[in-house]
Amino acid sequence: MENLKRPIKKAVFPVAGLGTRLLPATKVMPKEMLTIVDRPLIQLAVEEACEAGIEEFIFVISEGKDILIQHFQEAPLLMETLRARGKYDQISKIDKINFSDSALKFVRQDKPLGLGHAVWCAKDLVGNEPFAVILPDDTVLSDETCLKQMMGGYHKMGGNLIASCEVPIQDTSRYGVFKMIDRKDNTFTVQDLVEKPDPSLAPSNMAIFGRYILQPEIFGFLDEHEKGTGGEIQLTDAMAKLIRHQPFYGYIFEGERLDCGSEIGFVKAQIAFALKRPDLAPDIKSYMSQKLKEV
Repeated sequence: MENLKRPIKKAVFPVAGLGTRLLPATKVMPKEMLTIVDRPLIQLAVEEACEAGIEEFIFVISEGKDILIQHFQEAPLLMETLRARGKYDQISKIDKINFSDSALKFVRQDKPLGLGHAVWCAKDLVGNEPFAVILPDDTVLSDETCLKQMMGGYHKMGGNLIASCEVPIQDTSRYGVFKMIDRKDNTFTVQDLVEKPDPSLAPSNMAIFGRYILQPEIFGFLDEHEKGTGGEIQLTDAMAKLIRHQPFYGYIFEGERLDCGSEIGFVKAQIAFALKRPDLAPDIKSYMSQKLKEV
């Protein structure tokens, strides 16, 4: 089991999707570059990875998404202009997101063949190491980031760990869903996984959330390129096979889950994150209070 507790230093960000649920905003701009208050979704995800101890960031991108990499690279002309204008607060913000070329990696997914295929595209960059997967659409507002919480569980149990949250039973057809046993506090043993089951057949209402800690053996099953629900190569299907060979756990994280890939989720995230800002919260509360009176 000790071999299944090796440190996690790499994270994969599958960001090749089209973001069709947020059109027309995403017609040209990648959805991961849409901002929650003043930070793009991809920055929130990378900051979460940094807080969890990740040192290497692997982006799975598609055509037109090179801007995601550029966001984390140095911008000499911008920095020179800010220094000349004495904009030191802005300089401090940008310095926090500048990474070396050795820390930033990217690989292209030429066709949208599913999440499992996107993760498989990162195989050579991950190598024979355990790794994290972060879906930037899924955001958690909490005192301690979701992945950092999971790292605590991983250090205790090892194996494979998947973030989980409770959803209404009628919504299970939108998620990967756990068949679970031996729940204790915020963790449980995963017996099986089902991708988007009909509510009448769902083994539980505990759904997969967009954070994973996986052992490299997952690639052996992703290599098969087996198509599942929706005709796509599903990460859930590969994990369901790996369960037969390695320990798998679900982790029930603390915090507010925000689905920033939908219109209502994106709006909710704007409000929730703004209300956590001491400099913004008073004005936001006042504005919302006035608007609610007008309804």
